[in-house]
Amino acid sequence: MSSEQSLHNISLLEGLATTRSIRRYTNEPISEDALRDIMFAATRAPSGSNRQGFRFMVFTDSAKSLEVKKLIAQGARMLWSQKSVNDGYNAGSAVREDSPKARMARTMDEYVTNMPNVPVLVLGCLVRHREPNPEEGASVYPACQNLLLAARALGYGGVLTGFHGFVEKELRELLEIPQGTAISATITLGKPAGKHGPVRRAPMKELIYGDTWGEGATWAVDPPGTQHTERYVEKKKEK
Repeated sequence: MSSEQSLHNISLLEGLATTRSIRRYTNEPISEDALRDIMFAATRAPSGSNRQGFRFMVFTDSAKSLEVKKLIAQGARMLWSQKSVNDGYNAGSAVREDSPKARMARTMDEYVTNMPNVPVLVLGCLVRHREPNPEEGASVYPACQNLLLAARALGYGGVLTGFHGFVEKELRELLEIPQGTAISATITLGKPAGKHGPVRRAPMKELIYGDTWGEGATWAVDPPGTQHTERYVEKKKEK
């Protein structure tokens, strides 16, 4: 166990319940020792037939890394520009500064603007052994989640995105990524400018069913103090 691991010793269950999507970072770099520990955890993930087809490209502060970050920042701006319009981030409840939608819009604006300056950017890739299929994500996304949980354990944070999709052609040429290898995820990492904390989700009874579809299992009861999404809280108030 490295010295950084011992500084941020949390249980696995605590990590699962408190690993938020972190989009704001300080300027503090992530040391190579910490990156090694984070990426080691990623390589321990399961994959289909244990083929271990996942591959990660990690970009820090080299000239090419800065070029990759700027390129993906272009994709981020394009995606957010479309999403903010399509999902109504400029209308409805978003006009209230204190609404969840308005807060998310501000966070995303800051995130895509500062994308070229994130301390670490990771591309999660999958070396395919068959034609693209809906199940192939099972061989790369568990490794991405391991990565995010390990970052949480070491006091860092991150978020998984699909920003690469808007500039994939340029990325492939720049990084010489071969055909037959999918770019599956863009992950940013850094020291959180805010903090981790309990994640908010819908109640278990809305997500975990028993013998009948749509009916929450009788034992699916959230632990005391569980926080739910603001959308669910507002919906409950309306009833």
